[in-house]
Amino acid sequence: MTVLRWGILGAANFARAHMAPAIHAAKGAELVALATSHPDKAAGFQAFAPGIKLHESYDALLADPEIDAVYIPLPNHLHVAWSIKALEAGKHVLCEKPMTLQAEEFDQLIAARDASGKLAAEAFMIVHHPQFSRARELVQGGAIGNLVHVDATFSYFNDDSDNIRNQAGTGGGGLPDIGVYTFGAARFVTGAEPTQIPYAKLRYENDVDVFAQIAADFPTFSYSAIVSMRMHPRQQVTFHGDKGVLRLTCPFNANVQDIAQLTLENDGQTMISERWPAENHYVLQVENFCKSAQEGAAYPCPLEFSRGTQKMMDMVFAAGAKTNQD
Repeated sequence: MTVLRWGILGAANFARAHMAPAIHAAKGAELVALATSHPDKAAGFQAFAPGIKLHESYDALLADPEIDAVYIPLPNHLHVAWSIKALEAGKHVLCEKPMTLQAEEFDQLIAARDASGKLAAEAFMIVHHPQFSRARELVQGGAIGNLVHVDATFSYFNDDSDNIRNQAGTGGGGLPDIGVYTFGAARFVTGAEPTQIPYAKLRYENDVDVFAQIAADFPTFSYSAIVSMRMHPRQQVTFHGDKGVLRLTCPFNANVQDIAQLTLENDGQTMISERWPAENHYVLQVENFCKSAQEGAAYPCPLEFSRGTQKMMDMVFAAGAKTNQD
C-alpha cells in the first residue's frame, strides 16, 4: 500500500492533541501539511512532525498537489462547505463530527463524494475500536438473548462561554458534540434504526442544548439516553437482553477517561470481561480510512451511516421542541 499524504485544515486543539499525532503514527499515512493563518499555532504540530508544510489559507492547502487527503476539524457550521470544496479539489475527506447539522445536508456530501470518486467520511472514531465490533458481534449473535433495552450516558462539564461548544452560531450544543456517540453507538451495535422519539427533554442556555434526556423506540427494543455538557464526566452504554447484559464502561474516550472494557453477564451468572488497554481508535480510524481510500476496502462508517445518526438527532430536536411546547 502506498502512503496517503495528509493535510489538516486549521490548527484546532483537538487536531493537535489527537488526530494529527494519529495521522503521524498510522500505517499508510503521512502528515505533510497544515493550513493556519496563525503560525504560532503550528508549534504544537511541528513538535512531532518537524517537516510539516505550512499553508496560510485553507484554499492554498487544497490546491497543493502533494496532498491526497484532508482532515477537517473546523467548527461544526463549516463542515459541509469545506468538505465539498475538498472533494471538488480531488482530495479524500475525513471531517469531524457532526459532519452536518441536518440530515438532508448529507445528500450534498454523498453527491459530491460520488462525483469526485474520492472517499469522504465523518470522523466517528468509536466504530473503529475493537470494543464496538466485539459488542456488535455479541449482541447480534445472541449472547444476551433478545435485546430489550439500550441505555447510554455521555456527559462532561464545560460552561466556558468562549468555547465554540457553547455558541449557537458555530453549531454548538451537547447533542451535536457528543449526542452523536450515544445515538451512533446504539445504531452501530444493533444495526437498527429508531422508529420514533416519544420523549425528549432538552434544557438550553444561550440557545444551545446543555442537557438532554431522551427516550426512543426501535423496532424490537427501547432506548434511553442522557447527554449533557453541564454534568460531571461519565460515559457508558448498556445492552440489556432477556438472557444477559453487555456493558461498555468507557465507550467514547477509550483509554483516555478509563480503560476500554467490555463485560458480559448472561444466564448462570457467567461473566466475560475483555479489555483493550493499548488500542488507539484515532490511529485505527486513519488506517482504515487509508486502506479504504487506496484499496477500496469497505469503510466501517460511510456517509450513509452518519446520515442515519443525524436523522436520529433531528428527530430528537423535533421531539424536544414539542415537549417544551407541551
